[in-house]
Amino acid sequence: MLSVAGADHIITMDLHASQIQGFFDIPVDNLFAEPAVVKWIMDYIPEWKNAIIVSPDAGGAKRVTSIADRLNVDFALIHKERVRANEVQSMVLVGDVTDRVAILVDDMADTCGTFCLAAQKLNEAGAKKIYAICTHGIFSGNATTKINNSYFEAVVVTNTIPQEEKMKECPKIQLIDISMMLSEAIRRTHNGESVSYLFKNMPLI
Repeated sequence: MLSVAGADHIITMDLHASQIQGFFDIPVDNLFAEPAVVKWIMDYIPEWKNAIIVSPDAGGAKRVTSIADRLNVDFALIHKERVRANEVQSMVLVGDVTDRVAILVDDMADTCGTFCLAAQKLNEAGAKKIYAICTHGIFSGNATTKINNSYFEAVVVTNTIPQEEKMKECPKIQLIDISMMLSEAIRRTHNGESVSYLFKNMPLI
């Protein structure tokens, strides 16, 4: 649809499945929120050196280990068995979060049911504080109510989706502005420069 409409280059942010790039017959640059996430953790979580980065499922292990390596902290993951989409039967935490700041990282937050169950699991396992960081905050249904009643200190999302209304409903939702990353990617693309620098680094302001 985008190709037919006349687009000759596409810039995306944290595609849910990177294979989606292969469906286009035009260049696609898939940026990652990781540099912005790492910066936010270091700027806004004072005890980040005592943190542990947690993946809410096995599929996000690569994302979590990359962030943990950059921060030089440990990582853990939650293995979950689903009954059906958005409905989890059981959760098993792999890793020790006792007296640590647990930071759940995922690419998107939709209904937040399993996210809040993961926070409960981390609390039961002895985590001192619990944060969640996602690239895309969809927050469908009563997600904001679940977050308000959860163990999260904050649920942090980027502004790939406007969040003004959701932030009014839920004071725990905080925002990472990624407009600089996208604007720098556009500038580099327009000038024929490499975009790969932005895969691991925030643009210099």
